[in-house]
Amino acid sequence: MSREYAEKRIREALKQAKGSAAKARQLIIGWCNEDTKLLQALAKPHLTGIVAHAVDRVVYRQSVADEPEEIPATPRALNMEPDTFGKEILKVLQSSNTPRFGSESDAPPSRRPKASQSHIDAMKKIAKKKKGD
Repeated sequence: MSREYAEKRIREALKQAKGSAAKARQLIIGWCNEDTKLLQALAKPHLTGIVAHAVDRVVYRQSVADEPEEIPATPRALNMEPDTFGKEILKVLQSSNTPRFGSESDAPPSRRPKASQSHIDAMKKIAKKKKGD
């Protein structure tokens, strides 16, 4: 029954919003503030995930609160000259061959390798044979 009720209210919201899904969502959210039956019908299939997320969040916050934060007395020094700080990062960002995050192994080669002299000679031989046919 609750699923049918939610679908009925969604159709009603879409009708009022003249087919606009975004406006219908806003209407339904507003209705949920007053209609607990609608809120329960919409949330029921997702309740397990919602509760699991809430519990995990509290558990995580408790574990973080139990650990004392370690703040060093003095900051660590950088192992580079101040003039070069950040220049390497900017060079990488400007490059068109920069690998995308998560696909570093699929990165394009940085340069096309130079052809060897034997390869150049072989290509010239092939071109001469084609002309001679």
